[in-house]
Amino acid sequence: MKQVSLLIIFLTLVACKKEYVPENKIKDDVMFLSDDKLEGRVTGSEGEIEAGDYIAKRFKDLELEPKGTDGYFQTFTFKPKTDPHSEVKFTESTTDSTITGRNVLAYIDNDAAQTIVIGAHYDHLGYNEFGGSLYRGEEKQIHNGADDNASGVAVMLNLASKLKNGNKGNNYLFMSFSGEEMGLLGSNYFVKNSTVPTDSINYMLNMDMVGRLKADSTLAVYGTGTSPIFKQVITASNDKFKLIEKESGVGPSDHTSFYLNDIPVLHFFTGQHEDYHKPSDDFDKLNYEGMETISNYIYDIITDLDDNGELAFRKTKNESDNAPRFKVTLGVVPDYMFDGKGMRIDGVSEDKPAQKAGLQKGDVVIQLGDLEVIDMMGYMKALSKFEKGQTTTVKVQRGDKVVESPVTF
Repeated sequence: MKQVSLLIIFLTLVACKKEYVPENKIKDDVMFLSDDKLEGRVTGSEGEIEAGDYIAKRFKDLELEPKGTDGYFQTFTFKPKTDPHSEVKFTESTTDSTITGRNVLAYIDNDAAQTIVIGAHYDHLGYNEFGGSLYRGEEKQIHNGADDNASGVAVMLNLASKLKNGNKGNNYLFMSFSGEEMGLLGSNYFVKNSTVPTDSINYMLNMDMVGRLKADSTLAVYGTGTSPIFKQVITASNDKFKLIEKESGVGPSDHTSFYLNDIPVLHFFTGQHEDYHKPSDDFDKLNYEGMETISNYIYDIITDLDDNGELAFRKTKNESDNAPRFKVTLGVVPDYMFDGKGMRIDGVSEDKPAQKAGLQKGDVVIQLGDLEVIDMMGYMKALSKFEKGQTTTVKVQRGDKVVESPVTF
């Protein structure tokens, strides 16, 4: 009878043992990081320090190993540049003229030969102390950066929860970068002062602005040419998105720092919008269901690559090298996710040529002067032909109609 009782107790304990279920705190994380009390998380500010502490606590709660130089933190100090054409210089000394940022790092050690870096920057523009804002109002306002880039940090944390108990073919280094808005400073510092052997980094995944998935489920994936296997894998793992692929490993986000050190990269992005770098980029405008879908997709990519060993790296052509230079602006936010004919407008800036010409969000520019606009590059080439003060005509597709308006640069 005693043996039967012990067996019953054992079976009861086994039955009560809960299967690990990954958490989903995506919205909670975004709401904390984009709250007014953090005052926009500008690099080195009290708000950024509080944000970094929050991320470190989230890592600790997930029982991830610290992988900074001081617990979860990797600190770097620099002098902000006064000349826009100069480079930021890191320094060992801390003075009134320097700023200190902190990367936040956590690790899952699967005793593997290779490590995957999964990253997202957590700094933003604050009150626009160092520039970068597209807000034109006179009153000083907080730039909360819910999409840019609380969204990426929230997805990174969600992936950390998913990867705790699966895909053991690589180790995982989760990183929240400081100083991205001031020139990719945190990621640049890390690759020069890595807390894991740089040659052990298999590939890097970057999430920057992944919170605004649109109704057509368009997702941009950059860096698809940086390893020969990437195009095949991102397609095989996809059954939810209309993918916009860019091969180049160079772009205005932290993956660039890794690509320039011969590490394959993928950067995920749901597109620019009219709240970009403005005080209106708040948590209530994000698509949280879409963010979870993106997290699941990235997890599927990691799963697909889990038994592929070390990925081959490949240099890519930098598309921006061929971009024309122009002296004028139309004053619109292009829809970089648009893959139809022309250049679709995703936002119109106040008191700029486009607004004065009556252009609207959703218009598709199909012609500037005598130059037909086929795509984004065609738009840039057409714009490069004009000088300040010149007047021309712009043709846009607005619904079923073609609208023609005079525009003065």
